[in-house]
Amino acid sequence: MIVTPEVAKHRVFVFLDTRIVPDKNLTAIARDDDTTFGILHSRFHEAWSLRLGTSLEDRPRYTPTTTFETYPFPEGLTPNLPAAAYANDPRAQRIVAAARALDAARGRWLNPPDLVVIEPEVVAGYPDRVLPKDEAAAAVLKERTLTKLYNARPAWLAALHDDLDRAVAAAYGWPEDIGIEDALERLLALNLARG
Repeated sequence: MIVTPEVAKHRVFVFLDTRIVPDKNLTAIARDDDTTFGILHSRFHEAWSLRLGTSLEDRPRYTPTTTFETYPFPEGLTPNLPAAAYANDPRAQRIVAAARALDAARGRWLNPPDLVVIEPEVVAGYPDRVLPKDEAAAAVLKERTLTKLYNARPAWLAALHDDLDRAVAAAYGWPEDIGIEDALERLLALNLARG
């Protein structure tokens, strides 16, 4: 499944194994495909969720009924379709490539191979455990969170998000350098047309 924190400074999405039960502070989206992940992680969905979501104090809250359920996905790439239905669509393939690159790079940053060991879970059927190699690695890994990564927003992360945003804009048939206000106007028009 794809999950995002209900309340967060940055709107980030991650994949979570379905054998793990998310708590009430996570919004779980019953999809496991990179196309949906990529569209949700675009600046267009982020802007939509900031405009239509609520807030807790000064932190944006992701409210699925007003953000996910109202978001007009690109035609033919909507969550009511199985991912296999659009697997050969070049628009989806481009989003998939950008989404996988983003997810893989974040994974390497969060759990660098030189700092972690992967061990099979002791209970069969559960995801493998990612453990620090030693105490020094544990100290470094403690500082590697998605919030800290997005606070710093290094150039490599910004470039990967730019690639993803261009792929999603193209999936809508928009200019790849579309401004966010223009995109929001178009998204609202799509939402109203699909009513």
